[in-house]
Amino acid sequence: MKERHTRLSVVKELIKNNRIDNQDTLLELLAKEGFTVTQATLSRDLKMLKVGKISDGWSGYYYSLPENDLISESEKSYIQDVRRGVVSIEFSGNFGVIKTRSGHANSVALALDVLALPEILGTLAGDDTIFVILREGMTKEDLLESFKVRIPEIETQ
Repeated sequence: MKERHTRLSVVKELIKNNRIDNQDTLLELLAKEGFTVTQATLSRDLKMLKVGKISDGWSGYYYSLPENDLISESEKSYIQDVRRGVVSIEFSGNFGVIKTRSGHANSVALALDVLALPEILGTLAGDDTIFVILREGMTKEDLLESFKVRIPEIETQ
C-alpha cells in the first residue's frame, strides 16, 4: 500500500517535470525511479490521478495533471457524502462491507459509483450497509489506498 502511494507521488512529479506523450515513456521513467509496474497498473494510476492529455498546438499531445481547483462541485458533494456517511469498512476476500449511518448507504454507494474508483466493480446498498465488489486483481489495500488519495479524511481500517 505504501509503495502505491509513493509511486503515485513519483508519477505526479514525472508528469510535472517532463513532457511525456505516451505510457511507454512513463513506464521507462518509472523503472529508472525503481518502480516496475504493468501498463494496466499505470493506466489505473493515471485514472486515479485524473491525468489527461493536452495539446501543445503544434507537435502533439502530452500528459497533464489537473489543477486542484478543477474538482467539480458535484464531485466535492459526492466526496462529502462519503465523509458524512461512512462508519466502518471491513473486507472478506474480494468483497467489502461498508457500514454507514442509518439512511446513508444509497447516497454513499452512488458517490462511490460516480467517483469511479478503478478498484470497485460495483456496489449494492441497503439502508445502512453497502456491499462492495472489488475488480479482479484488486485488493482491499488497493481500495483503501484509493480512499486515502481521493478522500483523505475517511477513516479506514
